Amino acid sequence: MKILLVSMNSIHFRRWSEQLKDSDHEVYWFDILDQGYAPSMSWMTQITGWKKGFLQKRGRTALKKFAPSLFNSLSKNFDTKVDFAFAKALEQIKPDVVHSFALYISCAPILSVMIKNPTIKWIYSSWGSDLFYFQNDPPYLSNIKAVLPHIDYFFADCKRDIEIANSLGFSGEILGVFPGGGGFDLNSFDQVSIPFKERNVILVKGYENRSGRALNVLKALNKIISHLESYDIIIFGVENAIIDEYVKKTLPSVKIIRHISHDELLVLFGKAKIYIGNSNSDGVPNTLLESICAGAFPIQSNPGGVTEEVITNDENGLLIEDCEDIMHIATIIKKAIENNALLHKATSFNNIHLRPSLSYETIKSQILECYAICERR
Repeated sequence: MKILLVSMNSIHFRRWSEQLKDSDHEVYWFDILDQGYAPSMSWMTQITGWKKGFLQKRGRTALKKFAPSLFNSLSKNFDTKVDFAFAKALEQIKPDVVHSFALYISCAPILSVMIKNPTIKWIYSSWGSDLFYFQNDPPYLSNIKAVLPHIDYFFADCKRDIEIANSLGFSGEILGVFPGGGGFDLNSFDQVSIPFKERNVILVKGYENRSGRALNVLKALNKIISHLESYDIIIFGVENAIIDEYVKKTLPSVKIIRHISHDELLVLFGKAKIYIGNSNSDGVPNTLLESICAGAFPIQSNPGGVTEEVITNDENGLLIEDCEDIMHIATIIKKAIENNALLHKATSFNNIHLRPSLSYETIKSQILECYAICERR
């Protein structure tokens, strides 16, 4: 089967698409943002270099930074439009199925083309805040309602989003609930993980942005700082200066890691006794699942009831029900550090019951069967 993947270049997309490598399928990738050829995905046919109509070799970044109005005007008048480039790719490839990742990035821009080609099957994979957050934004909601009736097959990363999709016009076939980046290489976790009894790291996801609420976690940790003397606190993925300022003034012992490779992140997970992620919107976070694979105790926010699909509160982790309530978060963290029995019970349960189901080979086989379903229909 010819599969045309439509996505931006991201780690989740690269990991998902890797599952199709060495399969019987002929795989193509339309780079929806035209970010450039990706050597790591050289095994698939890549459609890149379609966009630039001016300053094709250099100068675009500087122009966009220093003269954004001029850049936008030139881009509007001279760059190739997404729908035109995609229609051309569709005509040349003649795929059996198009698979779009993220609605507002990879579905809405090609909707007009897919409507004109109704015999081509269309798969949509929702990511993170795709439906839960953006259903509350009128322009995005308009796109969601326009796209979903034309989708034939749906991959979700949580059951919550299946319900949302059904309520907003989707009437196709659910292929299943899978991590957004596919399964995880459990051996890679084993190679860098230390025994749980030797761990003393509290690892915090450092996103402070539209949805990330890392600052509230730091403020909560500060409320109980006298109880944390035996822990090393590390916050990773920090991009917002407000985190740096808060740590410098209030929690100078916290280690900040701004840019981190995935391999380096696995090492941190392998040292973490407790992992904390906090946001006002997400699907089932890949970092939550990675913390489970690494044997850390998970504390995670629960927007729209999504995390409770994986974590049963007080049994195999703890749920943050209000991502803005600092005292609530502090109480939850204090509960974890004062209850070794809970930590051991939870991580033991996750190692036995959840971790095996997240393995790369297990999920890969399930996902390949889903593509086979699309091929047989």
